[in-house]
Amino acid sequence: MADVRTHSHQLQVHPQRQHEGGIKVLYPQSGPSSTQVLAVFVGVPVGGTLLTIAGLTLAGSVIGLMLAFPLFLIFSPVIVPAAFVIGLAMTGFLASGAIGLTGLSSMSWVLNYIRWAGEHIPEELEEAKQRLADMAEYVGQRTKDAGQTIEDKAHDVRETKTFDVRDRDTTKGTHNVRDTKTT
Repeated sequence: MADVRTHSHQLQVHPQRQHEGGIKVLYPQSGPSSTQVLAVFVGVPVGGTLLTIAGLTLAGSVIGLMLAFPLFLIFSPVIVPAAFVIGLAMTGFLASGAIGLTGLSSMSWVLNYIRWAGEHIPEELEEAKQRLADMAEYVGQRTKDAGQTIEDKAHDVRETKTFDVRDRDTTKGTHNVRDTKTT
């Protein structure tokens, strides 16, 4: 069985603008302003000149590479190790700069921490002393409580044994009961 549902669709009509072709859309009906005309007159020659210079630079680089390629091929046993040494030297300079910057930032952090500690350590030291004193008092009280509990249990055991001995003495008729082992 197919479930047929009716969907209500709403149709909204929006007025559309008629497309006016050409350059009239970009510029107002009265024509370009004087700043726009000036920008075109100055921008086209400057852009063309820069584009020409970029093309000449590219052509010169390609011609220079074609002329220098045989020299690179002849001197490659010298150039490759020299480039490798220069690369290592640059890596060394960059690494030393990074390590120096890390050292300076570390020293700055240590100095800021020492300044902070000079202001806050006395307060934290007092808090630590107070916590230590509280803990010592707590441990002392717990020790006293444990000692009292042990003493109470020992006293109860002593009383229980005393009653046991008296009970045995009265039942057997003897006043002195000892366990004697025969060997």
